[in-house]
Amino acid sequence: MHPVKMFTTQVCPYCVRAKALLRQRGVEQIEEIRVDLDPAAREQMIHRTGRRTVPQIFIGETHVGGCDDLIALDQRGGLLPLLGRDAA
Repeated sequence: MHPVKMFTTQVCPYCVRAKALLRQRGVEQIEEIRVDLDPAAREQMIHRTGRRTVPQIFIGETHVGGCDDLIALDQRGGLLPLLGRDAA
């Protein structure tokens, strides 16, 4: 399974929703980067994604986007292959 990295904040309901979907799809470990605690991490997120909102989700080297993007990817059947898992 490809590693999952997510830029988050503590009180972000979209971050919670995205993590829940990833766990439903078998992701056991998510590297969380809390941008509310680390201003340099927020700047890194903005530089890498061009976006200021959280979550910003990476699967392997692929920038998926935010929570809505993750849900849309899953609905199109693209999430499991990107994670490196076969569709169940």
